[in-house]
Amino acid sequence: MQFRQQALSRLRSPDDLDLPVRLARPQGRLVLFVTLAATAAAAVWAVTGSVSSTVSAPAVLTHGRGSYVLQSPVAGQVTAVLTGQGEQLGAGAPVLKVRTAEGESVVRAVAAGRVTALAASVGQIVPTGADIAAVEKVTDADAPLYATVYVPAREAASVPAGAAVDLALQTVPARQYGVLRGHVASVDRSPQSAREIGVFLGDARLGEQFTREGRPVAVLVRLDRAPGTRSGYRWSTSDGPPHRLASMTLADGSIRLADRRPVDWLLP
Repeated sequence: MQFRQQALSRLRSPDDLDLPVRLARPQGRLVLFVTLAATAAAAVWAVTGSVSSTVSAPAVLTHGRGSYVLQSPVAGQVTAVLTGQGEQLGAGAPVLKVRTAEGESVVRAVAAGRVTALAASVGQIVPTGADIAAVEKVTDADAPLYATVYVPAREAASVPAGAAVDLALQTVPARQYGVLRGHVASVDRSPQSAREIGVFLGDARLGEQFTREGRPVAVLVRLDRAPGTRSGYRWSTSDGPPHRLASMTLADGSIRLADRRPVDWLLP
């Protein structure tokens, strides 16, 4: 009861009316100023700044026309292998001799190219339609290499023509020699099946490997040329590896997408 009377007496006769009221401490004003400055800077960056992003996907080095799988048109026993892996074949060149019930038959190349894989050996029994060789459709040993990057379909639409591409080859240590440089030449219009990829690359296993997470879209990458390097192509290092590149080399591709303003992510 005594405390309440003292409080009422204090209200009737306040003795501190002449003192200034302190609304905020100096430290509080400083924090407010910093917060407003940071907010303004973030707003300016959201409108005028840009953010770059990349999409990563498996890739393989090829020549532009791809490969084909040579199949045996007859069933029988292989009596002779007339070519070897890495050899250049002309259209109609003999590849195998097969002894059938009707006599000996010669299996010939469908189109000119280079043998990248040979799956038949002397004495082997092959059924009709068996895969016996993979032939890359290239007639010139110095024909330029390309890279095909198999990008997930959901991200392919964001890949612009001319985008920069970095390729980390599985046969080239990136820490020592860097990554291979290139630019997007074209983007396919529709996703590809495992069979379509296998036919183009001449390797059904790669078709299955590249479609494990769904049908991808093929992005053709033109490799940047650099005559001063041993490989003939440009690398993130000055020289790159001390050897030439081979087709059908697997790689990990990283494609740089178009830069976007942060504010674009907030707008519908």
